[in-house]
Amino acid sequence: MILILADDQGYGDLSCHGHPFLKTPHLDRLHAESTRFNDFHVSPTCAPTRSALMSGRAPFKNGVTHTILERDRMALTSTTIAEVLKSAGYTTGIFGKWHLGDEDAYQPDQRGFDETFIHGAGGIGQNFAGSQSDAPGTSYFNPIIKHNGTFVQTEGYCTDVFFQQALGWIRSQSEDETKPFFAYIPTNAPHAPYKVEKRYSDLFRDHCSSPQSEFLGMIVNIDENMGRLMTKLDEWDLADNTLLIFMTDNGSAKGSKIYNAGMNGGKGTVHEGGSRVPLFMRLPGLTNSGVDIETMTRHVDLFPTLAEIAGADIPDDLDLDGRSLVPLIKNPRSEWEHRFQFFHSGRWTKAGLKGKFGKGDPDPDHSKHKNYAVRDERWRLVNGELYDLKADPGETTDVADSHPEIVTRMLTAFDTWWDEVRPLMVNEDAPLDVGKPFRDQFLKQKEEAGIPRWSPPSLD
Repeated sequence: MILILADDQGYGDLSCHGHPFLKTPHLDRLHAESTRFNDFHVSPTCAPTRSALMSGRAPFKNGVTHTILERDRMALTSTTIAEVLKSAGYTTGIFGKWHLGDEDAYQPDQRGFDETFIHGAGGIGQNFAGSQSDAPGTSYFNPIIKHNGTFVQTEGYCTDVFFQQALGWIRSQSEDETKPFFAYIPTNAPHAPYKVEKRYSDLFRDHCSSPQSEFLGMIVNIDENMGRLMTKLDEWDLADNTLLIFMTDNGSAKGSKIYNAGMNGGKGTVHEGGSRVPLFMRLPGLTNSGVDIETMTRHVDLFPTLAEIAGADIPDDLDLDGRSLVPLIKNPRSEWEHRFQFFHSGRWTKAGLKGKFGKGDPDPDHSKHKNYAVRDERWRLVNGELYDLKADPGETTDVADSHPEIVTRMLTAFDTWWDEVRPLMVNEDAPLDVGKPFRDQFLKQKEEAGIPRWSPPSLD
C-alpha cells in the first residue's frame, strides 16, 4: 500500500480535472487507471485531515482543532491505521510531513511506524508557540530530516528527497514477498512558503504571477515524482499488487482563484472548495480504470478501507466515524446509508497568548456556530446558509428560507455531533511554556555528534 498526501493542492489543481493551463500528465495517468471518488471530502486544513486519516475518527475527537498551539497533537489514546496494519503483518514507513505532534510520545515512531523520515512542525522551517518547531536552518532545498531518530542533512529539493527515500524503502521491502508494506508519503508541497526551482515556476509566468506560479510549479514537481514512482512500480513488478492512492489534505491554497472546478471557497473555508479534494485509488483486481464514484465520502473512511483491504482486524473499541469504501469500489451503485458529515475550521484563539493568535474569544463553545458546515448527498449548510448542491454546485444561492425543515434537521445533527466531540478536545488548555523536543534534539546531536550527510538510496 502506498498513500500519497499532497499539502494544499486542491481538486482543481490537476489537468485531468479541467485546469486551463496546469499540466499533470502522470497524475492524469493515475486518474485514468483508477477508481475516482468525485465527491470526497477532507477537513478545511491539514493537521485535522491527517488525524482523521490516521485514526478514522473526526479530528476534534482526536483533540486536533488547529494546526498550531499544541492543538495539532493527535491524542495519545487514538489508534493509528499504521498500528492496525502492523497487527496484520505489515511493515510501515512515513516519508515527509507528520504534523500530529513534535513531542516524543506523539511522533510517528511511537504511533505504529517502523521507518520514519520526517521534518518537524507543520511545515519545513516552521516554529510556533508551544512544542512545535522544525530543525533550525532547514529549508525546502537540502532539508534537514529526522531519519529513525537521527538528523541528516539531505541534498536536493524536499519533494524529490521524500520520494527518493520512500522509493528506496519500498524497493527494499518488496524483496521480502511475504511481508506487505504501507508507505505513507505526505509531502509538504505545495504548502507555503512557495519555493521551487525557477524552471518550474517559469512555466506559468505567462498565466499568473507569484506566488501562484511557484505554487503551480511545485505541483508539476509532485507530478514528476508521481511519474517516477509509477515507473518504478512497473519496473519492480509491484504495480499489479500494490494499492496506490493519491489525495490531498484540504482545498487549494493558491490555485482556487485561478481554477476551482466550479466550486466556492478554498483552503480554510467550510465551503465545497475547502473540503472537496481528489481521491484516486488503483489496485488491479479490486479497482477498475476510469470508474467514477459520485457518492459523498470522507477522509475518515480511509482507515476502515485500508484495514479491510489488508485483512486487518479493527479493535472493537475504536469508535470509528468512517466506513469502508470497498463496497463502493466493487459496485459504485451500492446502497450507502444516509449520513451527515460535519466540518469546522476550528482555529479559535488561545487565552493569554500575545499577537493575532491571542486576540478574540478562546472558548470553543463560543465558536461553535462560526465557520461550520453540515453536508449530505444533496445539501450543504454553511453558517446558517443552505445550498442545494445538485442544482447549485457553486453555492451561489442561499435557499434556507425555502427549506426550513432541512436547516432544522441539519442543525440538530450538528448539535448532537458537537456535544459528542466537545469533551474530547483535550489540547485546548495545553500549556505553551514547554520545550521544543524536535529542535532541541537536533541542536544536541549537532553539538555532540554532528549532522551526517544523507545517503540517498539507489533505485537502479
